[in-house]
Amino acid sequence: MSTVLGRRMMLLRRGIGFLLDFLFLSIFFFPATYLYSGKWVMGPEEHLWGISDPICLVFLFTIFAYFIFMEAYIGWTIGKRILSIRVGDEAGNKIGLSRSLLRNLLRLVDGLPALNILGIVLIACSAEGQRFGDHIAKTYVIRSGRIGGQNM
Repeated sequence: MSTVLGRRMMLLRRGIGFLLDFLFLSIFFFPATYLYSGKWVMGPEEHLWGISDPICLVFLFTIFAYFIFMEAYIGWTIGKRILSIRVGDEAGNKIGLSRSLLRNLLRLVDGLPALNILGIVLIACSAEGQRFGDHIAKTYVIRSGRIGGQNM
């Protein structure tokens, strides 16, 4: 497989994994929204204070916590696991809390201007397939069962 094709496949895996993670989180978010508001989906006019509505803040905290703790201590999220990819350091080891926190907080930059466009462009153009958060935290998304780019 060529390097360009390999990078494109990894980008596709990462994107699908991200979508699978949000489908997984929705299993909890939709019922929570229903319990909170009596509706499965709330419109903008139904939120008390917009994005700072209590339920939105709980969901944002939950999303960040999910990615930070799963990647720090297990190395993968549900979406990554299904697609046989994981997050590792330069040697392929688990990244720990500080790197995971940095990597995931920088999703705010990678998400610019919208829909993770900057992150997608950086992953596609980077020789290491890293978005900004990965580059700063020195983390890599790699195939499961690989250390330092080599099969285990």
